[in-house]
Amino acid sequence: MSDIMTKEVTSTEEPSTTPPPLLNPPSRLAVEGLVTEDDTPLDNLFSEKQQRLLTEPLYSSWPGPVGEAGERRPFLAAANVGLFSSLHQPPLVPDMFLSLDVTAPPNLWEKSHRSYFFWEYGKAPDVAIEVVSNRKGNEAGSKLKDYARLGIPYYVIYDPGRQLGETVLRVYELHVGKYQARTDYALPGVGLSLQLWEGTYEGVTDTWLRWCDGGSRLVPTGAERAVRLAAKLRELGVDPDQLV
Repeated sequence: MSDIMTKEVTSTEEPSTTPPPLLNPPSRLAVEGLVTEDDTPLDNLFSEKQQRLLTEPLYSSWPGPVGEAGERRPFLAAANVGLFSSLHQPPLVPDMFLSLDVTAPPNLWEKSHRSYFFWEYGKAPDVAIEVVSNRKGNEAGSKLKDYARLGIPYYVIYDPGRQLGETVLRVYELHVGKYQARTDYALPGVGLSLQLWEGTYEGVTDTWLRWCDGGSRLVPTGAERAVRLAAKLRELGVDPDQLV
């Protein structure tokens, strides 16, 4: 949006110029003592749908960014999952995060696999997104500093209710340990961008935050892909309902 201006976010404390060092894998006993989920419910139905709209299309329609050899790099996208950078710090729990070049382990029930432990994946996520529903989350204050401290390259604040001001969408990029607001919604290091999209998702018509392919083309949901395929088949004279 035009009201996003590039500026440096400052604080009274000088942040580190490098991401925090990753811990060596702690003992199984230490991990077993961590609270990885507290059964706290989601704050509202819109946020729940928005989280799914930010995760499901990536798995349905995005093959991942292109590597140097032309290969597709793996990724992990998740919603409302804790990010643990240390055994001794409480986790941050973004509404959604995206981490490139990592793969979820097969046994997700194992305690050491239930959350995003930095020492297990060997890196911080690449994107953290917060959806603002009230003024209690401090998304533009302490959380902004905390995500920068963890070395997450991109931090996104989506404020559909304008709880924090008139700016609905803010995209920050990490530069030498500090976040700077971008003048666009592109995430060049990820190969994606974001877009505010007015439309209907799961029966709800509203303004939604959506992924784009780095340009202006939306990354479609699985349902959207199915509708497009059905339309193509009908153009070819094939009734998709008869293929089931």
